[in-house]
Amino acid sequence: MTKKSKVSSKRNNANSPAFMEKLRQFIRTEGVGFLSDENITSIGIGYKTVEGKSTDEVAIQFTVEEKAALDVLESLDTTMIPPSIEIDGVSVPTDVIERTFQVDYVVVAENEINRRKIRLDPIQPGVSVANKSSSAGTLGCIVYDKDSGAPYILSNWHVLHGNNGRIGDDVVQPGPRDDNRVHLTRLGKLVRSHLGPPGDCAIASIEGRGFNKEILDLGVEVEQIGEPELGDKVVKSGRTTDVTHGIVRRVDVMVKINYRGSIGARSIGGFEIGPDPNHPAANSQISMPGDSGSVWLFTAASGKPTKIMAGLHFAGEGPGNNDDHGIACYPSSVFEKLGITLIPPASSTVIAETFRLGYDPEFLTNHSVEMPKLSAANEAFAFERNGSSIINYTHFSLALNKSRRFAFWVAWNIDGSNLKKLNRKGIPFILDPDIPAEYQIDNFLYKNNPLDRGHIARRADLLWGTLEEAQNANSDSFFFPNILPQMEDFNQTKYGGIWGRLEDEVFNKATVKDLRVSVFGGPIFSPDDRIYRGIKIPQEFFKVIVYVESDSLRSKGFILTQNLNQLEKFDWEQFEVFEATLTEIEKRCGFRFAKNLRDSDRFVELLGKQTESLDDRKPIANLDNISW
Repeated sequence: MTKKSKVSSKRNNANSPAFMEKLRQFIRTEGVGFLSDENITSIGIGYKTVEGKSTDEVAIQFTVEEKAALDVLESLDTTMIPPSIEIDGVSVPTDVIERTFQVDYVVVAENEINRRKIRLDPIQPGVSVANKSSSAGTLGCIVYDKDSGAPYILSNWHVLHGNNGRIGDDVVQPGPRDDNRVHLTRLGKLVRSHLGPPGDCAIASIEGRGFNKEILDLGVEVEQIGEPELGDKVVKSGRTTDVTHGIVRRVDVMVKINYRGSIGARSIGGFEIGPDPNHPAANSQISMPGDSGSVWLFTAASGKPTKIMAGLHFAGEGPGNNDDHGIACYPSSVFEKLGITLIPPASSTVIAETFRLGYDPEFLTNHSVEMPKLSAANEAFAFERNGSSIINYTHFSLALNKSRRFAFWVAWNIDGSNLKKLNRKGIPFILDPDIPAEYQIDNFLYKNNPLDRGHIARRADLLWGTLEEAQNANSDSFFFPNILPQMEDFNQTKYGGIWGRLEDEVFNKATVKDLRVSVFGGPIFSPDDRIYRGIKIPQEFFKVIVYVESDSLRSKGFILTQNLNQLEKFDWEQFEVFEATLTEIEKRCGFRFAKNLRDSDRFVELLGKQTESLDDRKPIANLDNISW
């Protein structure tokens, strides 16, 4: 049947984990070739059956449309499947079962109306969904875009896309078979889809409705994906059969399915599920038309569903086939192909308001340090939320200039004894959805130029507290109100990195009580700031670091200048950092620090006077020049 296969009478143990992996690789690389035989409907790995009973011998299982005697095979335009196939010197027995497959989305006529087949808000996995021009399948689970964090619904290609569909089509819930008033049931649009060996899968957006991630009648949310093995027990919640249990009986299956129309026959990879005799289906069917797109979950020994996804259901037995079974795609392949994840990137998580307490004035031991107060002139330009110009996030607060669309100032706390190491990978810079976009600067300013998106409240400074608290701070730090344009990140260590290392240096050089520090930072707006892409780009920035040493409140102010004369070509040596008095920063920024903070100014203390200009002091050449 295939020239690449070798028949051998030598028998060896094929049950070892190492050899199972070789078997899987064989199916993945050679499986599609076997399906070119018109009579063969699938190939996979399963336990060999003898006289209708399963044994514990691993075999390469073939399913065929019709089992026939040797002298009839030619009339069926097929060849005999060898009794064994040699793989890496090991003879693996074959097994031949009569079975066909069809996708589970063509819905039969029925009168009963239930919760799975009506419009829901919020939507919920396990209910009817489809392309507006299709029939009805099942909404499998809620997933998220790996890059943007946008929430999507996951189902099958043939449910959300189909032969006549295209990306951007409206998707409806419930599917048209259950409610044909598609103008009233629109859920979102088809975003991405795939039909091929990795799977039969698609995702659609959620627009104008909320969502509940808990699978209907299973009572759990999908939180992880797994890799099913032979004998694993699973359960799903489908549009037609409700809750059904099964047992994984073939893995690494490559199945041939006729999608009809212009698509025709396609080879899809996955695994096969048979009925679980300990949990029989109510109607003796674990899979029926309309179940396509439902999620199979692994079950615990008790039969209760876990939160681990085993597969995405896409097909069941064909017409006239009495063997009850289902076929599912591997979740790892589906998630990779569609670029999705079960856990939203931190930046797209709906942040618990309990963490968004903002800057804490009482953070430093025995000293209260209030946030700056804007001048009357600046207060007129401040964005207000809930009647206040103070916008709170996790571990930091800010005041936003509606006219310049950047923060006047940002105030944050650092708990040096409780910092966490969290990855920033996959967290995008995003607009704060609670602030009108017209008052924020987004990515258009930073494209195709040397401008970097620089955090005002440094991300690493905010990652403290409980893990969840630190994760929320991590995501909050990427909101655009906390971002300023900086020439190719003057925080980078390879360019001196003085500005970005000031917070670390206070811990290194001063005896900071309880390892707690508060910081104020932001831009210094000037009428002479250069206009670029319609936006005035700040050329100077300030930072004030506040701490307690020997029970005394201390503070140090700094100003950084960046040369913006050549946005296309920049001389790194033109970054300059100066020490500055808090009084000077106040005058140049248009706000007032608390009196006890001004009185704690170490620069004034060390100089014995207030310096009113940058001109009579030298820039900081290295961190050792700073006296804390």
